[in-house]
Amino acid sequence: MVDGPGPLHPGDAAPLTGPNASRRARLRAYFLVTKPRIIELLLVTTVPTMVVAEGGWPSTWLVLATLVGGTMSAASANTLNNLIDRDVDRLMSRTASRPTVRGDVTPRGTLLLGVGLGVVGFAWLWLIVDPVASLIATGAILFYVFVYTIGMKRRTPQAVTIGGIAGCAPVLTGWAAVTGGDLSDPRPWLLFAILLWWQPPHFWALAMRFREDYARANLPMLPVAYGNDEATRQILLHSYLLLAVVVLSVAGGFPGAVFAVPAVGATASWVWLAHRLRRSRTVADAQVLFKFSTIHLTLVFVVAALETVL
Repeated sequence: MVDGPGPLHPGDAAPLTGPNASRRARLRAYFLVTKPRIIELLLVTTVPTMVVAEGGWPSTWLVLATLVGGTMSAASANTLNNLIDRDVDRLMSRTASRPTVRGDVTPRGTLLLGVGLGVVGFAWLWLIVDPVASLIATGAILFYVFVYTIGMKRRTPQAVTIGGIAGCAPVLTGWAAVTGGDLSDPRPWLLFAILLWWQPPHFWALAMRFREDYARANLPMLPVAYGNDEATRQILLHSYLLLAVVVLSVAGGFPGAVFAVPAVGATASWVWLAHRLRRSRTVADAQVLFKFSTIHLTLVFVVAALETVL
């Protein structure tokens, strides 16, 4: 649930026409305040994890129910984040079009939406999916809002690293949904670790592109606080940590070639791109790494599911 990769598209905030224009525009604004593009990460991580937990395709109803509850929880965290950060979002070009900044939604309405989604998501997961899954998803909301957004984001460059814990919640939520809350298997924790160490270099590469934005908002993202030289060094170090976790996952949970070859190969390619970025220290190479990171994450989780099924 860590802050997502980009601004709204130009058409996202465009005015509507017709008799129901005002109502439709307001509904769309409240929809956009949930950061729906970030919620796509749920699909990439939750569904493959559920396949691994089941050893095949779980109940389609269970998958859909878990995604619905997980989406409400993620949307709750994103909405509350938008509400709290509307002052700094106003100062950054990539976030200045958000509905909370433009006044398309009210603070009270945004608060009610965020809390409401969290409560309904908690109840949905508890009653329909699994109580442990519900507690994990709701705990992630609280962690993201109070630890990351309020506690760390404006104070330390390490907010991305610690805040990434909330972003890993869909893995454990999906696993708990299938196993009835049993998290004793090492595999969900290995997938959790992959996602945890994937996030810092992913977002630091993005932060290099928007360094001036973050500086204008006085947010201590790594490239702002320590410069691109230190940012590229940390990206490289964390890329090696990611490679180590992927190799550990081969040894500890996914030993077959279906996972090992593409996962290790893709992560080695990531490390190579991180070395190239370290040498050049350019925004262009940072963007190459950032774009590759999305492909990498999808590939690793998909082959983990395939390894289990095959």
